[in-house]
Amino acid sequence: MHSHASDMARLYQTEFVRSARAVGVLWAVCTLCFAVIEVVILIQPSWVGTRELRYRGGTVATPPQAGTLGLFEVCVETDWPVPECRGSLRTLTPLPAFQSPAVLVCISLTMVWVSVGCLCLFRFCNAATVYNICAWLQLTAGFCLALACVVFPDTWECKEMRALCGEAVGSFSPGNCTVHWAYVLAILGVLDAAILATLAFVLANRQDALLPDDAKDGEVTGLLLAA
Repeated sequence: MHSHASDMARLYQTEFVRSARAVGVLWAVCTLCFAVIEVVILIQPSWVGTRELRYRGGTVATPPQAGTLGLFEVCVETDWPVPECRGSLRTLTPLPAFQSPAVLVCISLTMVWVSVGCLCLFRFCNAATVYNICAWLQLTAGFCLALACVVFPDTWECKEMRALCGEAVGSFSPGNCTVHWAYVLAILGVLDAAILATLAFVLANRQDALLPDDAKDGEVTGLLLAA
């Protein structure tokens, strides 16, 4: 009877470890995807874009100058398939009005890629410690990205926005423009960072339960990469 109970406990332990490793691998993949998304958020000139103008009577017209705007570039549509972009993306110099949100997104991007680099530590360090480090890095990244999303609309009253979106532009008022997909992606990135950080904290707290009694002193590490 005792042997049967021991076998059942060992089977349960094996399945529990297997499930936790699968969740850990999923978390690592999502962390890498989030890091790539952060790069897209930073460099894409699609935070704000022009929209069709609607007049009384239902008339719809194209704005005088159609285009999009990001932290580094302003892109205006031309007769060619490729828009004409002005800015300093190659030198990573943000537009003067958007320096604050650009710096915040850069900090967020750095934190996320550092957390990706920390995945290599699973081979050498305690898994719970690595998860906790990554969780705090991802929380910091999410906080900085959230600040960037709040600060960005406050900087709209600038010459770049006025040239693209008209004189009706003001703080938190985009005038003849609307927010585009890169800004929406940044907002979703904040939620993504919160979910990944929470999952990392949960995985860190479960590490003791994942180890057999004779391995809790640190003999078994790297549960993530060992899978």
